Amino acid sequence: MRITEFRALMVAHFGDLRAPSVARDHVFSALGGRTADEALEAGVPPRQIWNEMCREFDVPHRIRFGLD
Repeated sequence: MRITEFRALMVAHFGDLRAPSVARDHVFSALGGRTADEALEAGVPPRQIWNEMCREFDVPHRIRFGLD
């Protein structure tokens, strides 16, 4: 997964306004106490971050594995 796909999935689930806020502000213990943005900067693969988003925010199966 590329970062652009990760960002598109975030917008698809959270919306244009909320997606950046969630990526910037929500801390994930499974990502070493980092936010999604911090994890990306640290080199954590976007797929791993997205998987944590899916677990924590109960993302619907229709977008868990990508957009059509």
